[in-house]
Order: sequence, then structure tokens, then C-alpha cells
Amino acid sequence: MSSAGQGRHPADATLRRAPEFRFGDGKLSGVLSVFLGWLGLGGVLALHFPQYLSSPDLRSAYPMAAIRLLIDVVLFGAIGLGVVSLVLSRRKSRGLMGLGAAVLAFVLGGSRVAVRGDIPEVPYVALDWFLLSLLLLALVFVPLERIFGRVEQRVFRPGWRTDLAHFGVSHLLVQVTVLLATVPAAVFFRWAVSDRLQAAVASQPLWLQFVEAMFVADLFAYVAHRLFHEIPFLWRFHQIHHSSEQLDWLASSRLHVVDVVVTRAFGFVPLYVLGFANGAIVAYLAWASFQAVLIHSNLRARFGPLRYLLATPQFHHWHHSATLYDKNFAVHLPLIDKLFGTYHLPGDEWPEAYGIQGRPVPDGYLEQLVYPLSGRRDERGAADGGATSPRR
Repeated sequence: MSSAGQGRHPADATLRRAPEFRFGDGKLSGVLSVFLGWLGLGGVLALHFPQYLSSPDLRSAYPMAAIRLLIDVVLFGAIGLGVVSLVLSRRKSRGLMGLGAAVLAFVLGGSRVAVRGDIPEVPYVALDWFLLSLLLLALVFVPLERIFGRVEQRVFRPGWRTDLAHFGVSHLLVQVTVLLATVPAAVFFRWAVSDRLQAAVASQPLWLQFVEAMFVADLFAYVAHRLFHEIPFLWRFHQIHHSSEQLDWLASSRLHVVDVVVTRAFGFVPLYVLGFANGAIVAYLAWASFQAVLIHSNLRARFGPLRYLLATPQFHHWHHSATLYDKNFAVHLPLIDKLFGTYHLPGDEWPEAYGIQGRPVPDGYLEQLVYPLSGRRDERGAADGGATSPRR
């Protein structure tokens, strides 16, 4: 296997000759204008229809003055960058799209849209969660990957639209996926609940509950992850995640909804049975969401001795190796892989390539959604009802 310095994508030389963005060509300002314009427009729509486009849990926690200020900053940024793009770029469409979205948002009331009275509880899509997550993660990881990337790859690399679709569905439909993941624990494991045990667990310091929650959730999720690799029918769903041939922060979202629900359900069982305090669970879920993005990111940092305690990009990238997928199943703690004999972290080396040999998984989001049940044949010619798992 190649070292970190040698494990470069074949397209790296091309990327160096043809940069994705050039100073002064107006492309970057146009892309940012579109990004901010549509984010701002989405935020204004969420203000207009909070009962349908926002999460009740988030609504109750919002500092609305800060949210309104953020919408203003985003919209004015879209306008300013759109003007810059129109001046500099030969291709005017990006600047016009960003400007158009921002102007429409202001016509609809901008950040001043009033949210009046009690908001009824109705089925919703969490547009606010999608917008905030996309903005914050992009602001953090895109610059980091451009500056400290392990391999030179484009922000808009092949497959980014598919991954953005996965990201959007998982965030917009978070109400559905959380419900499907948590209800089985309450239905099938109510018998295991002990009031005395839960009281003892909840009485511990929050930091200790956080560590315990991370360990037990990761242990159960490890079991689910192994099952998705070992059972051919489940592997068809998990293949979607392993089909990414270039890893970055957005690639972490490429997960079939069945994979998401089953894995989360496994991880939620111990949290439900042990009765951790809400503060510890919220802290764990926030950390789990961040770490899931981090370990897929295109960052060359090895994190020193910390990499032996917590999962890092190098640790998890080996799980996505095109030739070695049956190692490093844990999402948080490498210790769990050490306990089960699936730990693999060879010094400073990184995988040479990612993805699945033969590329059996289609590229588009809808195609990936139906692929596990499609009966499509893999590269070996076997019916995919018995698709080859990576261990076979």
C-alpha cells in the first residue's frame, strides 16, 4: 500500500494543470453566490412556513435574532458575490442565479418575516436542519480540505450531486428516520428497562455518561455494521456507502436509508435501556454527527497518539479501501475493533484507492435507492440477490 505522500489519485496531475477555480475568473464568486442565495431563500421560506419546513426541537432552541442576522448576511453575501461574478465571468448564469434567489428572498420579506402565534404540530420536512448543517459543514470542511487535503481533488468532484441528494434526504426527513430508528427499541426492549439502573446511570457526571454512551452505542453499531458486511442481502444496501471512489466530508452522507435506520436503531438500544440523561445523549449525538463527517473527510492529519483512541480519517479510510473493507468497523473507538480482531492502522500508510471493485453500484441517487432490490447483476455475473460481500 502506498504512503500518504504516494497515495495520489491518477487525476492529481490534471487537477494541478487545470485548477477548479482561478483567481479573477468569477467562477468561485458565482458558485458562492448560488450557494448563499439558495440557502437564504430556503431560510426565508422556513420563516414563512415553520410548521412544515422546520423542526420543532430546533425551533424551541433558536436564538431568533442571531438566525435573522445570519439570513441577512447570507443574502447580502449572495448579492455581492453575484455582482462580482457578473463583472468577472463570461458565464453569467451563476451570478444571475445567486442574485435572483437573493432578490426573491427579499421580495418575500427576507429575514423580517414574522413568526406569529403558536405553531401547530404537523408532519414536516426539516429544511432548517438541512440548511444549517450544509452551511456550517461546508464552511468548516471545504476550506480545511482545500488547505490540508491528503489528495488533490475538486470540491465538485464526481458524484457530489449524488452525495448532496443523500445529504438532503437524510436531513430533510430526519423526523422519519429518527422515528423508525427509535421506535423498535421502545417496542422490543421495554422489558429490559430497569428504573433502578436508569436512575444510577443518570446520576453519574455528564462527562462520564457521554463516554459510556459513546462506547455502548458504538459497540452495538459495530455489530450492525458487521452484519451489513457479512449478510449478502444487507451488503447490497451497504454497498451504496462503499461505492464512493473519492472521499470527503460530503461522502459521509452516501448511505441508503435502510442502512441509516437499521444502524441507528442498533445504536439507540443501549441508550434507551440504560437511560442516559438527555444532556449526555444530546452531546453524544452532536459528537457522533461531527465525527461521522470528519472520518470521511479528505484531511491528511493523523492526529498523533489520539488516532489510537478515537476514529480518524486515516483509520476509517482503510475501511473504504478498494481491497480491504473488512477492517475498522467502529465509528468512534478503535478499541472496539481491537477487541474483535478487525483493527488495521499500518503506520503512516493510506489506501491507494477507494470504492468497490467492478463498480456494481449505479451513480445516481434514485438508482442507488432502488439498487438493493433491483436484481441487477454484479461484475461476476452472479445474481445480485447473492451479491458478493467484501469478505468473500
